[in-house]
Amino acid sequence: MPYTAVATSTTPVLILYLLDISGSMSQMLGDKRRVEIVSDALQEIATEMVARSTKGELVSPRYRLAIYAYESQVHDVLGGIKTIDQFVRDGVPEFAPRGGTNTAGAFLAAEQLLLQELPYMSGHPAPLICHMTDGEYQGDDPTPIVQRIMGMGTNDGNVLVENIFISDKILKAPVEDAYAWQGITSEADLASDYARALLRMSSPLPESYRAEMQEFGYSLLSGAPMMFPAQTRDLIRMAFTMSGATPVA
Repeated sequence: MPYTAVATSTTPVLILYLLDISGSMSQMLGDKRRVEIVSDALQEIATEMVARSTKGELVSPRYRLAIYAYESQVHDVLGGIKTIDQFVRDGVPEFAPRGGTNTAGAFLAAEQLLLQELPYMSGHPAPLICHMTDGEYQGDDPTPIVQRIMGMGTNDGNVLVENIFISDKILKAPVEDAYAWQGITSEADLASDYARALLRMSSPLPESYRAEMQEFGYSLLSGAPMMFPAQTRDLIRMAFTMSGATPVA
């Protein structure tokens, strides 16, 4: 069964965050700007990763993170890959929304990083890309790049791609309870063509990840697409929890 490798200090998992920081991310969602809610969720899952990596007082480098924030340009926020302890020590960076939505450029940057890293990741858990956006891409279609990425991987399985879509044009019926929600069941659930495009760029949820999410109290079905309708703060928190749900030793 694929996706059974566990993250350890010698076989850490690589997680790439692709974060849309276009101008629309300054819009409000409840009492906070969208970009602030994303920063909060990133801080929460980083804290959880540390807890899952700590033995006594020692933080084991079980997670390696890279962050590409994108608008019209793509920015390597961390200046390369950081271990989870380095990331938490430095803190979540501040994001300044502006510009357009160069989604293809962000996935190209992720592809280049994976091409560099994958030859050294035999025995490691399959990498995961967590892509968050709140609007349609501008410029080139990212779909062919994502398809190439989803064909790459380790002996644990192909690279996992998760999509978080912050929009009110996602599901035809809203999610009332993030913990009871079982995931998107079909394209018919979706309210826009771009939501359907993102669905086709989302990996199926591995059983090992589903089991980890159950430990957090969520009810996702095995094989559900790794796509989240981020209409509320609870759903955004759930989506970022998924990004840290690689099984650990």
